[in-house]
Amino acid sequence: MDKPLLAINDLRISFAQGDGRVEAVKGVSFAVNAGETVGLVGESGSGKSITALSILQLLPENARLTGTIDFNGKALLDLCQAQMRQVRGHKISMIFQEPMTALNPLHTVEKQIGEVLTLHLGMDRNAASAKTLELLELVGIHNAHTRLKAYPHELSGGQRQRVMIAMALACEPTLLIADEPTTALDVTVQRQILDLLAQLQDKLDMAILFISHDLNLIRHVTDRICVMKDGEIVEHGATEAVFKAPQHPYTMDLLNAEPTGQPEPLMDNPPALMNAENIKVWFPVKKGFFRRTVGHVKAVTDLSLAICRGETLGIVGESGSGKTTLGLALLKLQHSEGQMHFLNQRIDALDQKQFRPLRREMQIVFQDPFGSLSPRMTIADIVGEGLDIHKLASKSGREQQIISALAAVGLDPQCRHRYPHEFSGGQRQRIAIARALALRPQLIVLDEPTSALDRTVQSQIIDLLSCLQKEYNLSYIFISHDLAVVKAMSHRIIVMQGGQIVEQGITGEVFAQPRQAYTRELINAAFEANRSG
Repeated sequence: MDKPLLAINDLRISFAQGDGRVEAVKGVSFAVNAGETVGLVGESGSGKSITALSILQLLPENARLTGTIDFNGKALLDLCQAQMRQVRGHKISMIFQEPMTALNPLHTVEKQIGEVLTLHLGMDRNAASAKTLELLELVGIHNAHTRLKAYPHELSGGQRQRVMIAMALACEPTLLIADEPTTALDVTVQRQILDLLAQLQDKLDMAILFISHDLNLIRHVTDRICVMKDGEIVEHGATEAVFKAPQHPYTMDLLNAEPTGQPEPLMDNPPALMNAENIKVWFPVKKGFFRRTVGHVKAVTDLSLAICRGETLGIVGESGSGKTTLGLALLKLQHSEGQMHFLNQRIDALDQKQFRPLRREMQIVFQDPFGSLSPRMTIADIVGEGLDIHKLASKSGREQQIISALAAVGLDPQCRHRYPHEFSGGQRQRIAIARALALRPQLIVLDEPTSALDRTVQSQIIDLLSCLQKEYNLSYIFISHDLAVVKAMSHRIIVMQGGQIVEQGITGEVFAQPRQAYTRELINAAFEANRSG
């Protein structure tokens, strides 16, 4: 039998912490054959991403590795950094979990993808630019030529993820490590990306190590899966065999953890909390030496909505449809035109100083948790920062409120003295939710709050948000591409396309009888995997 393309044997990874060491990966062994897709699944913090990063020697300096990692006959752990640079991005590429932190904020999309082509394939500037445009079109970025000069912060979360995928595929690698590659993508684009990866896999005989917490996704794209828990592989086998007859109790728990249920009914005639009329957010497109405005990116156009006390309003739509921009505009974190009222007070005309007292009542959980958490602050300082700014706690009470907020989102309060980089992506998302909850606001904008979380934790977070909503009469604006989560959380939903509302109504009615073809397409794309599975 041919040797596998990638073989990992008895991999153990530990990290220095204080006077001791924490073991994160405990004797993991598995292989990936040429042209094969192997799935690595498990909850946040199970060691999936650390295992993947070890293949490319991208772990921090305080990591200690033992075991072997062989790729195409080479012992990767024996290679020096110069030799590894010839492997990274060329023979083995990686799609990272958090594109905003993996992309350089100071370089344009064209420069970042072009750099890979220049370094590894020796392309000149013109050839690299043409290939970059081709790659952006390949991964489904609309009007790709207008995005070449864009910086990461000018793109939506889904667009940034697609740029990462384009960069990873630039050199047509032999092995692609895909760490949550479709987390930030809406269901229709997710399907396009998976089709693209399948086509490239056939064309290049490319192997894929596919890391995800989305079990429906894993089921439909992998040949074999390895289930990880607490740094160990507890079950492995052919994908269909594991799904049809799971052997380990943990695997059974994962398969049974789908978001279900519906929100608590609202009281009769609930009072209005916020309404917005004719909201418009257009970004100018400037060209030439004098940077003249030659057009606009119409992110949100003439949009009106209202939300009541205790209500969850779901906002769904494809990446780039304007969902996040609308959420930022409602919190005055993005300049916009139109009228907005909050707590019977008009807020669109207030400057930032006048608006600051209301910030306590309006919080946001950002889509990219790592980018929104200061790497220089401990978790206690991050969660407690709002309490300090708004003077909501005494010195003695502050610590208890931080502990309560962390415990509420399922984090061990003992971890509060650690820093964001010491946590997994899902754990960082829970820290971001704890920071918003600590202030006990009246309105929370949740921008993809569960996209980085595995299904078991998603269910916990949905239950948590529902309990908090009931206890404190909270209102949520829930922005997501995960329609199963939106259905479980939202009283009403609005469907956005091209910066406008194309459909809105009571959640159950919209899901049961969508009026617009676009809404039907979103719903079918989201739930066909469940039906076929």
